[in-house]
Amino acid sequence: MNADSNTPLLAVNGVTLQYKTPRHLVTATYRVDFSVHQGDRYVILGPSGCGKSTLLKAVGGFMRPVEGDIRIRGRDIVAPGPDRMMVFQEFEQLMPWKTVFQNVLFPMKVTRKFGRAEAKERAEAAIAKVNLAQFRDVYPHMLSGGMKMRVAIARAMALEPDILLMDEPFAALDALTRRTMQQELLSLWEQLRFTVLFVTHSIEEAIIVGSRILVLSPHPGRVRAELDTGSLDYGNIDRPEFGAMSKRIHDLLFANERAKEATA
Repeated sequence: MNADSNTPLLAVNGVTLQYKTPRHLVTATYRVDFSVHQGDRYVILGPSGCGKSTLLKAVGGFMRPVEGDIRIRGRDIVAPGPDRMMVFQEFEQLMPWKTVFQNVLFPMKVTRKFGRAEAKERAEAAIAKVNLAQFRDVYPHMLSGGMKMRVAIARAMALEPDILLMDEPFAALDALTRRTMQQELLSLWEQLRFTVLFVTHSIEEAIIVGSRILVLSPHPGRVRAELDTGSLDYGNIDRPEFGAMSKRIHDLLFANERAKEATA
């Protein structure tokens, strides 16, 4: 955890990803490069079909690049592992018949990474860190969306992963709930400073959630730019700086369309 700040936690080097459909071999991304450092809120942003979710699957170890490599702490990623934990959409992956404590404990029992006593201690500690100790014995249907997210993150963090992978976790939510969940995530990050790789197609969400943003082109995904969002967040969403960043990203995303219109 105290590695040189110049050494990336996650390094994606020249990665081309492909998958087969019944009729075609699809190239999802083409020679993508980026790196994620400890404590980053790193966002992959792009239009539908640009390969951002496919990239997340590859980081998770569920598919291999046809070109390039993906490394975590200098080791090639060749399969899924507890050093990379996925937090799924809407957080409905919590088992409804298990309490908060049982949900957080479950992955540690399955992986057998820790002994029984240590696993229980870690579950209790993780629940306390996300401020849900008083809801330890509550079932998921009794929790709000933000609380479910905290349980999902506690469950992941109890295994001490190097990075959390989040694939458009708020995409299916209404605007108000989505805003609340984004604030919950940022509040939790301020407390725990975990590393997150977050996929979205929303420019506003990318700026709010991310400390750095990788902008991908339309299919197949190529790197358009990597941007540092600085201090942009909810507190300055109405300020010119936020609008300028949003416009810059919009222009990067739709550069091809503008070029086509200019030559039409």
